[in-house]
Amino acid sequence: MSTAWDLSRLRLFLLVLSEGSLTRTAVASGLTQPFVSRQIARLEEECGGKLFLRTGRGMTLSDFGEQLLPRIRALVEDADELTATVRERRGLLAGEVTLGVLSSLSPTLVVPLFLRLRALHPGIRLRVMEGSVAHIDQWVASGAVDLGVTYDYGNIGAGSESLARVSSYLVSAKGDRLTQTDNVPFRKLDGLPMVLPSAMSSIRVLLRRLEREAAIKLEVLLEAESGQIQRALTAHAGTYTIAAYHAIEEEVRKGQLQAACIIQPEIIRTIAMSATTVRATSGAARETARLIRELFADKEMQSRLGGTNGLNPR
Repeated sequence: MSTAWDLSRLRLFLLVLSEGSLTRTAVASGLTQPFVSRQIARLEEECGGKLFLRTGRGMTLSDFGEQLLPRIRALVEDADELTATVRERRGLLAGEVTLGVLSSLSPTLVVPLFLRLRALHPGIRLRVMEGSVAHIDQWVASGAVDLGVTYDYGNIGAGSESLARVSSYLVSAKGDRLTQTDNVPFRKLDGLPMVLPSAMSSIRVLLRRLEREAAIKLEVLLEAESGQIQRALTAHAGTYTIAAYHAIEEEVRKGQLQAACIIQPEIIRTIAMSATTVRATSGAARETARLIRELFADKEMQSRLGGTNGLNPR
């Protein structure tokens, strides 16, 4: 006898896998834990074997679950694509769009993007994944995200489009003499105690080249991918970091940090967007990309980003 698969159960299977426990799945889905448990048990009965192993740390896939995962994921994605195609035919955009975005850009971009999508296209569900430049590039290449918004330094890569160009700032605690002026020449960074991303990151590769050209040396005391850690140490530990202005705007406004635009040379970051090529771009993803372009073209957004005018917005 053939089985008519219940897509809602298959979606719950994927959500349990993502959340790692029935409790977190219940919270994320708005369902009760007993209901989630019954649905997973029913799915396991239909499949003829245990899909999950219950451990002290939560739920992990069994070997049987690992075997079925690609087929379940493909079935759900196919159903979503079918729904999106039918709605697009009727002039209604729908479906899930996964956006990879830098943590420093997320507050500036995600809130207005979500509000526009909800107002214009309530059928589009936005899913956001935050990560580093390297993470987002990998997610775009693998198809884990539909769209990625990240930094490029110098010429942007093939398949990417420029959304904005922003200056880089030397960031310090409030009251630091070096950052009290609007601008600071790059050579003044010689010997400063720095907290920066890892040595293999794009910004560090660029900084090493600039150090050689200026015959100076940055003293990197700590490597941290997290912008939050970089800012916290800069505010309280007497160190410096380098960031785009939008990444530090809130702390500057609160008087926790201050910053001066790096000049001679300027360190320009291009905010770039790319789409995965692993699958065809859906109508929902194309419309989301269009709205992202609109947002970055907005004068208010450009003001929040800080621009490339070499001035220190205070």
